[in-house]
Amino acid sequence: MEVYLDNSATTRCYPEVGELMYKVMCKDYGNPSSMHRKGIEAEHYIRNAKERIAKILKVNTKELFFTSGGTESDNLALIGAARANRRAGNHLITSSIEHPAILNTMRHLEEEEGFRVTYLPVDANGQIKLDALREALCEDTILVSVMYVNNEVGSVQPIEEAAQIVKKYNPKILFHSDAVQGFGKYHIYPKRIGIDMLSASGHKIHGPKGIGFLYVSEKVKVVPIIYGGEQQKNIRSGTENVPGIAGLGLASEMIYKDLNIKVALMRELKTHFLEGLQKLDNTTVHGYTDERSAPHIISVGIAGVRSEVLLHALEEKGIYVSSGSACASNHPAISGVLKGIGTPKEYLDATLRFSMSEFTTKEEIDYTLETLYNCVPMLRKYTRH
Repeated sequence: MEVYLDNSATTRCYPEVGELMYKVMCKDYGNPSSMHRKGIEAEHYIRNAKERIAKILKVNTKELFFTSGGTESDNLALIGAARANRRAGNHLITSSIEHPAILNTMRHLEEEEGFRVTYLPVDANGQIKLDALREALCEDTILVSVMYVNNEVGSVQPIEEAAQIVKKYNPKILFHSDAVQGFGKYHIYPKRIGIDMLSASGHKIHGPKGIGFLYVSEKVKVVPIIYGGEQQKNIRSGTENVPGIAGLGLASEMIYKDLNIKVALMRELKTHFLEGLQKLDNTTVHGYTDERSAPHIISVGIAGVRSEVLLHALEEKGIYVSSGSACASNHPAISGVLKGIGTPKEYLDATLRFSMSEFTTKEEIDYTLETLYNCVPMLRKYTRH
């Protein structure tokens, strides 16, 4: 049996998405900037994708910009907004457990462009401390960025409450959320909850890799970080990735169809998996296990076995998981997220992330549990103490 439980790293494309992209690449392959019929056909795919996503988010199509993925969306939001609004202040706020696309961009703004950045602490379950956010806000604050769902431990951030705190302090402060792990799992309405900018990625929602979008409220000013032919209202130049955009639009529509049913099924499987893990001694689940945690992510510390060793032991049995985030690199390192939530030393290098999708089955979860029951005691015998 082959079991893919690394859906937070990437997902399998919907077959319909692959078919649509093939059609766009091989039949309707025009450049959307061309004025002839082929170009107009290509432009139609872009407009259709925007309409699909705008309907899901309840925003205007002109507020959506397509990028190469979540990382570029985050860079455009942070760098583009920070530079555009610098006259109002130079203070930025984010959490200490953000994705590297946020943390490394913030460090660049701090070290190379002279911005001051506050990194908010989180509690033991991986949620930001709202009191710390209140204390961090000041006259010079121009941007706050907090992820919707943590990609490693699955903690869901109190985004609405955080946005309210920010807007109450100063309505002009921009609020951005990296929703790469939240889009496709939650109904997110940026205008309703005070999100000014929101990032999402195609390959986390059964769409293609190399495509994402950034929602930017029409009231928000950002400057481009890529220059060229002035496509997408000069915010993101470059010939649009029409096959990717078409695939992203369709995948977005498909994942949100019967979303509540899909999420409920994933939560059932997650509960079943967590109950099964209780049979393994010296294990811990990082973060919340209830509704305050994402339905698809389970971060498990298994003392006495290095995560890399267990990952490959599971791989030999056809089970694919991750040792933390696969979005940084394939070089193992101690997770900053686990450090941030105060994980005990014995679990820092002994944690695996299991992440499901709507295609995950109970049989796959049972097979994974059975494999863990067999592998872990054996591997612990050979661990150096």
